[in-house]
Amino acid sequence: MDGFDLSRRLAAEALGTGILVATVVGSGIMAETLTKDVALALLCNTLPTGAILVVLITVLGPISGAHFNPAVTLVFSGKRELPPSEAAFYIVAQIAGGIAGTVAAHLMFGLPVLELSTKVRTGGPQWFAEAVAAFGLVATILAGIRFQRTAVPWLVGLYITAAYWFTASTSFANPAVAIARSLTNTFSGIRPADLPGFVIAELCGAFAGMLLMNWLLGRSRASASVAITETIR
Repeated sequence: MDGFDLSRRLAAEALGTGILVATVVGSGIMAETLTKDVALALLCNTLPTGAILVVLITVLGPISGAHFNPAVTLVFSGKRELPPSEAAFYIVAQIAGGIAGTVAAHLMFGLPVLELSTKVRTGGPQWFAEAVAAFGLVATILAGIRFQRTAVPWLVGLYITAAYWFTASTSFANPAVAIARSLTNTFSGIRPADLPGFVIAELCGAFAGMLLMNWLLGRSRASASVAITETIR
């Protein structure tokens, strides 16, 4: 992110989140239009989402870090890699961009600009699934940055592709995306009343992932001593 001022980073976060949401919502609408098979529709929703994440993280990551997700932004703020004041601006940009993405998808398919969803997504299993999805996403990002930074776009895209299918909630894993999806009464929607449970679960899962990975990726005192000794030699 070196060399890019805050305004450019915020624009990248808004743009990336917007395109991500437009892909999620738009592919869901297309899937509903082309098939009545729910499993096939979910697959049609999954593949574009995973693919666009690879593209967006690759091209916008060098500008803003490609969070596109308030939970991820809060994790990096908690790790003191992003000042709280900047994190707040990131989150606002992500939410605004996500809503713009829903608007764009609706306009492309001739739907009302915004429409509150009536799709019920609530209950303990769904909330737990969202916590698991966010936990895995954060673990994937942090471990990827540590061991294979250049592979992070693919790691995240593949993780979300898989999580669509192994979580009961189809892996929103992103408060900004959840908010944007509450404004579309299509395949990918979620009732506004169900948002709090999803957002809380996502944040809890993300912070649990951060805590575990901080420990798991931390070097023991013995390992650190060996490293120091080898450096001296």
